[in-house]
Amino acid sequence: MRRQQGVALITVLLVVAVVTVVCAGLIARQQLAIRSSANLLGVRQAWHYAQGGELLAKAMLLRDLRQGDPRTPVDHLGEPWARPLAAFPLDEGGELRVRIEDPSGRFNLNSLVRQQQANLQAVAQFRRLLLHLGIEKPYAERLQDWLDADQEISGENGAEDNQYLLAQPPYRAANRQLADVSELRLMLEMNEVDYRRLLPYVSVLPEDAKLNVNTASAVVLACMADNLSPGVAESLVAARGAQGYRSVEEFLGQPALAGLGLNGQGLAVGSQYFQVISEVSMDEHRQVLVSTLQRSNDGRVRVLARDLGQSGLPLKPMEESKQ
Repeated sequence: MRRQQGVALITVLLVVAVVTVVCAGLIARQQLAIRSSANLLGVRQAWHYAQGGELLAKAMLLRDLRQGDPRTPVDHLGEPWARPLAAFPLDEGGELRVRIEDPSGRFNLNSLVRQQQANLQAVAQFRRLLLHLGIEKPYAERLQDWLDADQEISGENGAEDNQYLLAQPPYRAANRQLADVSELRLMLEMNEVDYRRLLPYVSVLPEDAKLNVNTASAVVLACMADNLSPGVAESLVAARGAQGYRSVEEFLGQPALAGLGLNGQGLAVGSQYFQVISEVSMDEHRQVLVSTLQRSNDGRVRVLARDLGQSGLPLKPMEESKQ
């Protein structure tokens, strides 16, 4: 009898132990599910707040367009869209920070090839940019080969599939326009140091996008001609003042450009393309949305691309982009 009672007691203890383990597992799974749902909710909230920053930028760019002549817009760094915006506090205790930049004020890498033909003027400008930045490698010829559709090497220092197939792992030249500036890292012998030097001064836009002389830095302006030094380009930046140049003719009429033989081809005083950086910080969540917008003269602002892959973009004052 006592043996049967002992066996029954052990059985009860085993059942209690099993039930305890099962309940603990259920509770752990429930806690994990709750945590996962909270994380998903936080990510969705951050995403919607980031989209709100994009909508704010759209509204500011449309207001800026309507304040002037939509057919001939003038965009400069003294306008509200270009000024640093204060952080917007969020109900959850975080903040939303928004910055609008003008990629038209940088050298357009896609301009090296236009209608499947080498744009020699843009190639020469890119060479000057490399020279001003102290970069000695022949990236101009290699970028030209990266963009064009053929397999013919440009000059002595170009690179096509034959060179890239020797890499480990092997790959081919894109033979198309760049979709993102980061593709520069795939070019032959492009290292991190040279890439970081180029990054503040280059952009990726349609091949026919024009350079906005009202938002371009002195380094980019100095690339327009052989005899245009960075010091002279600094005087051009200073001469545009708080309101910018009102026309390309006004810019070309500056005394510093006399005798350089520049024309207005590829230049503008307004911009069609803008880059919006929306950064949301909320508890443990951080979301960075980089949106490329096109503002057309018909009063519309279109989203051309969105990038959520940025781990972090330190927001800098707009004045730093003038340097």
